This record gives sequence, C-alpha cells and structure tokens, in this order.
Amino acid sequence: MSDQQHATQAPAAQDENQLIIERREKLAAIRAKGVAFPNDFKPAHRAAPLHEQYDAVEAAELEAQAIPVSVAGRMMLKRVMGKACFATIQDATGRLQFYITQDAVGAELLADFKHWDLGDILGAEGTLFKTKTGELSIKVTSIRLLTKALRPLPDKFHGMTDQEQKYRQRYVDLIVDEHSRSRFIARSKAIASIRAFMVDNQFLEV
Repeated sequence: MSDQQHATQAPAAQDENQLIIERREKLAAIRAKGVAFPNDFKPAHRAAPLHEQYDAVEAAELEAQAIPVSVAGRMMLKRVMGKACFATIQDATGRLQFYITQDAVGAELLADFKHWDLGDILGAEGTLFKTKTGELSIKVTSIRLLTKALRPLPDKFHGMTDQEQKYRQRYVDLIVDEHSRSRFIARSKAIASIRAFMVDNQFLEV
C-alpha cells in the first residue's frame, strides 16, 4: 500500500477510533448512574404490523384514538431541533419514527436523548399520530436507552461497499442493508419450511 493510500485511510480510521473512545466514555457515565444495559423493557408492538394496521388511517382519526404503543429498536436516524427531536428506529420488521418533546418527556430526559448515538437501541412508549407529511409516528411519552452502541454504523449514504467486509461483518450488513436483510429472512423461512416438512415426514437430521 502506498504512502498516499495510508494518508487517505488514516483520518477515517482515526475518526472512528475517536468515536469509539467517546462512546465508551458515555457508557462509563451511564454505568455510574446505574444499570447500563436494562433488560426489563418488553415491547408490545413491531414496526411493520403498526404500519400495516394504521398507515391508511386518517391523521385526525388517529389523533382522536390516542392508541398507546410500546416499541424498541436501533436508532438509525436522528434530528435535534431545540425542545423537540425526531428519531427513526429499526426493529426486526421495519422502521418507525419517534417524536420526542420536552413537554412530554421532561428536560432531563430530552437532554439525555440528545447525547445518544446512531446505533443505540432504544425502548419507547407513546401514542400513534401522523406528521404533517403523513408519516406514521409515535408521540413519545417515555423513552429509555437499552443498549449503548460502541461502534459507529457505516455511512448512511454508502453503507457497506466492501464485499469481503460484508461477509466478515454480516451482523453490520444486516443492520444497514434492507435488501440483504430481506434475503436472509426469506432464506431462513425457506430452511425452516424444509426442515418442518422433513420432520413431519419422520426424517432425521444428522
């Protein structure tokens, strides 16, 4: 590898290392306050079924029903706007938007949220509503950090472009690449179906 290639790659690696250090420092601060990885949050809903059931419901009707939901997922997008923030989380079925305001969750929790990073796993409760653009979202009334991500996700515009890296870090590929995740879900279902057929017909897997 040439010196020029080293010079090109070094800043990116350096930036990533610095981000990891900063995230570890955040984790240490969380540990100092109490339980760093709580496992008592049980989401009652998933993103895809919520979209299937409520995407066609009018905004006014949805607002009037004030449907309570609780979901958990990995934060993939984040937009901070003073006393209000938007975040997009991804669970095993799809993505859903959070709307977090100081009035609903309090100043301290909103301040904590602003320091959480993309890749962190969050759990939240709230009510369904639609934004002005018609996107199904959750008006959050409580939100928790369930797992701190210590490594940054790949660039959201380019994802993972190195095929060898995709094979080595399949878990990251499944987080950031929706098409790759869909293929693996289909593959898993096909294998499960074949296995169930064989078991039902008294074949023995060895």
